[in-house]
Amino acid sequence: MTVPPDNAPAARAPPATPEELFARLDAIGVVHATTRHRPVFTVAESADLKSTMPGGHTKNLFLKDKKGALFLLCAVADTAIDLNAVSRLLGAARLSFGSAERLMQHLGVEPGSVTLFALINDPRRDVTLLLDEALFAHNPVNFHPLRNDATTAISPEGMLAFVRSLGREPIRLAFDAAGQPRRIEPGRTSAHLSSSSSEDSA
Repeated sequence: MTVPPDNAPAARAPPATPEELFARLDAIGVVHATTRHRPVFTVAESADLKSTMPGGHTKNLFLKDKKGALFLLCAVADTAIDLNAVSRLLGAARLSFGSAERLMQHLGVEPGSVTLFALINDPRRDVTLLLDEALFAHNPVNFHPLRNDATTAISPEGMLAFVRSLGREPIRLAFDAAGQPRRIEPGRTSAHLSSSSSEDSA
């Protein structure tokens, strides 16, 4: 994990557009499908939309610790997450939610639009990616395409391909029913991937 320097230059490239994101997915051979809908800002607000879109729906948490390290935690929407336990596992200094200003500065999106795809706006890799292992049990998995009035579905293999195309390897965490995390060994193939080739029914 990397703590962004306090004297980091403020000037950055403009955030990517959804069209630029889709072009990147096309360029790396990731199949994707996008559904337009009304803007939604929370998992609860999107509940009625889920029945019309198959696959695993997600929650995406932009976090920081007391020392300034930044994290993006992408998880299945109904995964229980104990942030204090995540902090201890990572050796982080107590995780809390990052501000809207930090979110725009580092991931180029607004609150309500936090998404795995926002890593396209973090070429310096200031933000460490944490992935819920349960995502690999769903095909497709659904994320906002940098704005909250649409949802883009990709396979779990495509999700990893996108992350790795950015020169990243996620920290993978498996959560139990109480939200306690366990770290998955780096490089280990998910047990879910071999059985995720068929689409979810809901």
